[in-house]
Amino acid sequence: MPFSEKTVMSPDDRKDRIYAEPRESVADFRFDRRVAHVFPDMIQRSVPGYATMIKMISVLAAEYVQPNSLCYDLGCSLGASSLALQRGIRSPGCRIIAVDNSPDMLERARQQLPPGTSTCPIELVCADILDLEILDASMVVLNFTLQFIVPERRLALLQSIHQALRPQGILVISEKIRFTDREQELQQSRMHHAFKRANGYDDLEISQKRSALENVLIPETIDQHRQRLSAAGFQRSDLWFQCFNFVSLIAHR
Repeated sequence: MPFSEKTVMSPDDRKDRIYAEPRESVADFRFDRRVAHVFPDMIQRSVPGYATMIKMISVLAAEYVQPNSLCYDLGCSLGASSLALQRGIRSPGCRIIAVDNSPDMLERARQQLPPGTSTCPIELVCADILDLEILDASMVVLNFTLQFIVPERRLALLQSIHQALRPQGILVISEKIRFTDREQELQQSRMHHAFKRANGYDDLEISQKRSALENVLIPETIDQHRQRLSAAGFQRSDLWFQCFNFVSLIAHR
């Protein structure tokens, strides 16, 4: 049945079942309307520690966001990181720029954002973050975004973020990673799949989702991330969270 508001947008149909039926061929993953509709369920059941990472963005915002500065949520999806930034920011005169290149994700984000009563407004922008001019930032979040950018363009993005950050500013970067040790890679992948099964995904869903992401999500090792962050100009990058093959780093300007 083709996707439509009538067939998918019912209040009781928020569970991710996108890959539940067998397919003759699995197309590349896209952040389209179907994904936007079930995204909160999808990411909670797919990314171990996701809720913790979002909560800690508020903690980091309270610590690092500077007065009269901009904060960026790059690849904002439905705006979870933007809302976490907004909850945590204590400094006056700040604004959050939430950017995504998927109109369907941003449409959903607009529906979920609270009324504009905060002293730190969130501005939703539909754009490719590779073309975005980043300015006067004290905190930037790349929450499971860099992995969807072709590797040869990742350094330029990080350089533009570094140049835009104020002194003592930070970049929070969360990613799925891979491991150079084959046994460790297999073990971490097994544990991730066990996590997904424990959250209700069956083997067909796991397999088809993996096929959909194979050419779209390109993971790297922690060492590759750290080396690139250093090449972009960041003084240091600290691993603050890891659960299986998912990590988050804080890179310091």
